Amino acid sequence: MLKLIASSRIHRLHPTVLRPAHDSASPLLRVLSSLGGLSHRNTNVGGRYFFCSDSGDGSDQVVDAGVKAAEESQSKASAIVPTYPRPEDYLTVLALPLIHRPLFPGFYMPIFVKDPKLLAALQESRERQAPYAGAFLLKDEPEADPSVVSGSDTDKNVYDLKGKDLFNRLHEVGTLAQISSIHGDQVILIGHRRLRITEMVSEDPLTVKVDHLKDKTYNKDDDIIKATSFEVISTLRDVLKTSSLWRDHVQTYTKHIGDFTYPRLADFGAAISGANKLQCQQVLEELDVYKRLKLTLELVKKEMEISKIQESIAKAIEEKISGEQRRYLLNEQLKAIKKELGLETDDKTALTGKFRERIEPKREKCPPHILQVIDEELAKLQLLEASSSEFSVTRNYLDWLTALPWGEYSDENFDVTRAQKILDEDHYGLTDVKERILEFIAVGKLRGTSQGKIICLSGPPGVGKTSIGRSIARALNRKFFRFSVGGLADVAEIKGHRRTYIGAMPGKMVQCLKNVGTANPLVLIDEIDKLGRGHAGDPASALLELLDPEQNANFLDHYLDVPIDLSKVLFVCTANVVEMIPNPLLDRMEVVAIAGYITDEKMHIARDYLEKTTREACGIKSEQVEVTDAALLSLIENYCREAGVRNLQKHIEKIYRKIALQLVRQGETIDATIRSAQSIEPLKDKVDSDELGVVTVQKENSESVEGSNTEKVGETCDEVDMVQTGLSSEQSQGLEVAKESEEDKEIEKVLVDKSNLTDFVGKPVFHADRIYDQTPIGVVMGLAWTSMGGSTLYIETTFVEEGEGKGALHLTGQLGDVMKESAQIAHTVARAILLEKEPENRFFANSKLHLHVPVGATPKDGPSAGCTMTTSLLSLAMKKPVKKDLAMTGEVTLTGKILPIGGVKEKTIAARRSEVKTIIFPSANRRDFDELAPNVKEGLDVHFVDDYMQIFNLAFGDEQSQDIKLRV
Repeated sequence: MLKLIASSRIHRLHPTVLRPAHDSASPLLRVLSSLGGLSHRNTNVGGRYFFCSDSGDGSDQVVDAGVKAAEESQSKASAIVPTYPRPEDYLTVLALPLIHRPLFPGFYMPIFVKDPKLLAALQESRERQAPYAGAFLLKDEPEADPSVVSGSDTDKNVYDLKGKDLFNRLHEVGTLAQISSIHGDQVILIGHRRLRITEMVSEDPLTVKVDHLKDKTYNKDDDIIKATSFEVISTLRDVLKTSSLWRDHVQTYTKHIGDFTYPRLADFGAAISGANKLQCQQVLEELDVYKRLKLTLELVKKEMEISKIQESIAKAIEEKISGEQRRYLLNEQLKAIKKELGLETDDKTALTGKFRERIEPKREKCPPHILQVIDEELAKLQLLEASSSEFSVTRNYLDWLTALPWGEYSDENFDVTRAQKILDEDHYGLTDVKERILEFIAVGKLRGTSQGKIICLSGPPGVGKTSIGRSIARALNRKFFRFSVGGLADVAEIKGHRRTYIGAMPGKMVQCLKNVGTANPLVLIDEIDKLGRGHAGDPASALLELLDPEQNANFLDHYLDVPIDLSKVLFVCTANVVEMIPNPLLDRMEVVAIAGYITDEKMHIARDYLEKTTREACGIKSEQVEVTDAALLSLIENYCREAGVRNLQKHIEKIYRKIALQLVRQGETIDATIRSAQSIEPLKDKVDSDELGVVTVQKENSESVEGSNTEKVGETCDEVDMVQTGLSSEQSQGLEVAKESEEDKEIEKVLVDKSNLTDFVGKPVFHADRIYDQTPIGVVMGLAWTSMGGSTLYIETTFVEEGEGKGALHLTGQLGDVMKESAQIAHTVARAILLEKEPENRFFANSKLHLHVPVGATPKDGPSAGCTMTTSLLSLAMKKPVKKDLAMTGEVTLTGKILPIGGVKEKTIAARRSEVKTIIFPSANRRDFDELAPNVKEGLDVHFVDDYMQIFNLAFGDEQSQDIKLRV
């Protein structure tokens, strides 16, 4: 929409202003005069489209410069000053390109001239009293869309057009424009009359010859023209009702022009409409007044539709805004009313009251520095605006501070007997862990209070490390909280975020205290050996403060920024591999190793815990199923050899799920049998009644019935007998079974034995670790430790080739660096022992050997296979097998000393599983073996050695060994 600039004073039109020559148009003028009078306020509309007097139709005479101009200057301050010679005398003008819209006669338009030469030429024309130029609309580029508004890049391209290129892009019909003023590169133009370009005169600046165009003659009394003009006026009136801007257009135009004619009405409507430039250009080029009015009518009709849409949008937005304002106003009034009545306080007062009420019961137990921080934050909260971001930060901070259990502790259980009972209820075995917890309770009972401790439970998966933590909490009568740090790579999870961050939260320990509501919970930190490390810091280092008994009494969380006493918290950590825990962190913990369960312990756990829990979970009664000991033993040895019992639990659940399906199917079969039996009994009754009826008829008519009838009755009786016989022979047995089933409805008991175990859990996963009943020459059984427990390990050595000086050792079996070094040491020790025992034997010097450790797909490492490798090499060199049912473990040095190893319990369990009778351990491991349970040591012949020659005598010597041994 083109904008307007009006004079500072608006005069209301008076009918006497109209000329007598235009009496035929007086209705139009009266209407527009009334239109102009709709708004009586002073209007100063700034913009880019202005109005001036017009001589485009040739009917108005141009006023000469002089006295007439002086007389007009006071009444029409904004009207243009006529010049001499007259505008129609200009046949050669400068061509000014218009980018956005054409200039209509009687309107102002500011344009920007970027060409210095053209600007200088315009300035020169104005100075020599010839201030006229031709304003022509620029054609769109061939591929451009006229409906799309051109951007600044297009404007720059237009400014670059010169000469013929610019001439070819100009529309032929334009407007003779008077140069009103020049300010910098801005030129104010006033449209006078229509022009048509005839030819180009010069290129730089572009000058063209023009013809002045006049409107075609028309009959002012023509009814069609009148009707069209009245429709334009009617439409304009409707638009004026909705748009104050259009009313300002009419006032300004009527003030400067003085009256309306049909051509001016058409130009006015097209100029102020929002039509695109091509539609406006079409109106400018039209010289037929009627056709021009029709085109203008179309444009103002479109403008009317746009005004209606605008009005509906404005109304909808206004209703929405007014509705929200009304709701807001009513809510504020409601709050004020409630506040006056004492029913409700404002948000800040309510929050402050809530926080004070929350901290009041803890005030005596709460540390003074915490109370000081809370009071300061409450005072700060009262000074902040509820809409500020600092208000929400302070509110959340106070929420956390007042929610923590300052000085609140749960009553602990110091009854050792009760604690022992609770621990035994939940877990079988785990003697070391239970003993340590009972020691903790005993110390607390003697002191009268208990301090926090940091205990680390290490062991393979599934041995009950995590579940024992919950039992310990129940035995101590403490609240339990667990969080896992496996894969944790952000220090903020432990120490919290700074309050300045958006979405900041305290660390896990502060969250723990808020959740449990006491300051002495049992906190289980799971998977502490799997801590991560990322760009956000090292969580393992952050845990040093948390798990240090000397530091956690003043643990500082980044969010709370006040010291927190964690000295009463009992920390229980779990780990699979202790070696993965950083040494500074490991140094702060008391490690309790859980080696795993032997077969006997797994049998007890399966019977007393797993089977009972699974049976209840599946909804099966104990009298409906029986799992034999042989089946459980086979399940443990052939399917679940792991050190833990998690896999055993999964297999037991699988068995009971299949049993549940089998029981349900049996029940459905019995129900179907009962239903079929109930449908048989009415049939039998019907047959009996039919037979009885036939017999009765026969008796009544025995005297009068003739032979033929007697025969028919006899046939009927025979058919009844056949039905009765068929019923009794085929269905009587099923009927009896159905009655029995209906009476007791007992489902057959399901028996799970070793023979049908594969029907429930499939084929065995594991086979015997023992490959050889009697180990051949060059093969020795060793003992290994794995994360899943212990296992037996064979060391196999074989001869490859022989040649002078070809002594070498080739290793396979995916061995680690430590194990490869052990093999080289074993090779050297074996050569030394063979040289001592058989000086003439040059086997190692001239033989290439191959040492392999099955299974090849399993990575292996560690030093404890040194003595086993040495024995395997010597067995091959001396061509002598080792003693039957013998297994050994121990690290060997170059001098033949046997060093201690780890995993004594796991290796002993593995030896028992493989039915090994004799075990060789280093002497330094005697204490570890003595601590084992009697059922683990039962039936084993264990020898403790500190030199390899003792192993040599045990493996290759007589049955009566001269070495130290222990028989259990």
